Amino acid sequence: MDIFDKVAKRMGPIGQHQKWSHGYFSFPKLEGAIAPHMNFRGKEHLVWSLNNYLGLANHPEVRAADQQGATDFGMAYPMGARMMSGNSKYHEQMEKELAEFVGKEDAFLLNFGYQGMVSIIDCLVDRNDVIVYDAESHACIIDGLRLHMGKRFVYQHNDIESARKQLERATKLTEQTGGGILLITEGVFGMSGAQGKLKELIELKKEFSFRLLIDDAHGFGTMGPTGAGTHEEQGCIDGVDVYFGTFAKSMAGIGAFVASTEELTNYFRYNMRSQTFAKALPMPMVIGLLKRLELLKNNPELRERLWLIATSLQKGLRERGFDLGITNTMVTPVFLKGELLEATALTMDLRENYGIFCSIVVYPVIPKGLIELRLIPTAVHTMEDVQRTLDAFSEVSEKLKTGYYKENQFSMA
Repeated sequence: MDIFDKVAKRMGPIGQHQKWSHGYFSFPKLEGAIAPHMNFRGKEHLVWSLNNYLGLANHPEVRAADQQGATDFGMAYPMGARMMSGNSKYHEQMEKELAEFVGKEDAFLLNFGYQGMVSIIDCLVDRNDVIVYDAESHACIIDGLRLHMGKRFVYQHNDIESARKQLERATKLTEQTGGGILLITEGVFGMSGAQGKLKELIELKKEFSFRLLIDDAHGFGTMGPTGAGTHEEQGCIDGVDVYFGTFAKSMAGIGAFVASTEELTNYFRYNMRSQTFAKALPMPMVIGLLKRLELLKNNPELRERLWLIATSLQKGLRERGFDLGITNTMVTPVFLKGELLEATALTMDLRENYGIFCSIVVYPVIPKGLIELRLIPTAVHTMEDVQRTLDAFSEVSEKLKTGYYKENQFSMA
């Protein structure tokens, strides 16, 4: 069979809908300055789909730093991979400040978040090692696992007893292979909003020998008394052996970092192939990231505002009878009962008639018969935005219950 023919017949669970969903449900274009109100298909919408948690994307000091970085250095500098010719004092300064902030000895800058986690896993374990991981791990973790040539065991989501059983299996296996065990979880699970049970997992170190790697993409900058992350929030900084954070969420940038002991971080510097053979982060981004980190650390009111909006939104939704699942973070999933056509009709109604843009999640990401509307609060949303959303959600929920969306479909023309 020609591989192109095979691709045409297997577009994937999301790609199979691309002919009618492209440009609206998938690959939509939000235009204008990054803010709670942006333009979608020529109309202003209240947007709840951007991980701009602290509102730094359009912060005047951030915009000025980005611009100054581009003016002083251009987009090409530094030229080359960090190990060969692409290092700078600013990259090293960023690493030093990040390590201090998250409570680790050292940190290593990574070009991208998704690729970063894949590369950490690939670099850290070999065929003799065993990985134990949470069933609801992000796709970047799953893709990292696919590169692993050794065994891996999955435990039920946030289920400590299940994790214990898988650690027992892993321990028996490593007694034969001579390898070690890496346990991977998330600080904040981005779909459900649940915190990973870091403290409970760390307690298992009293029974088993393993190292703990957490992906805290959503927790870095938002969780903990200073925003250092979910490990700070739960008071277990020292128990986390390898900490991974990204700049795409609270920092409204691009790139990521891994933080650990000085020895392990240096191991990553000299052995992580995706960084050894890739150009360094451009200087304007690094200069801008330094400003973002400064604002994150020195302006707690940004985080306080985020949580005011998040708690107000979640409290209002729960008071109106909405199911938010098990979220205990700012991520706000709203679960409704309905099928795919109802989900698309409801989402279009929200966008076309209420001017509210939020992400829709359906099967196969979640079980059949469920609709998830995922809301991402930010520090730059207002209480008026919250009230408008509560009122709209109450109305569309009632329409869903009465069968309105089964009978009424909307055109994207």
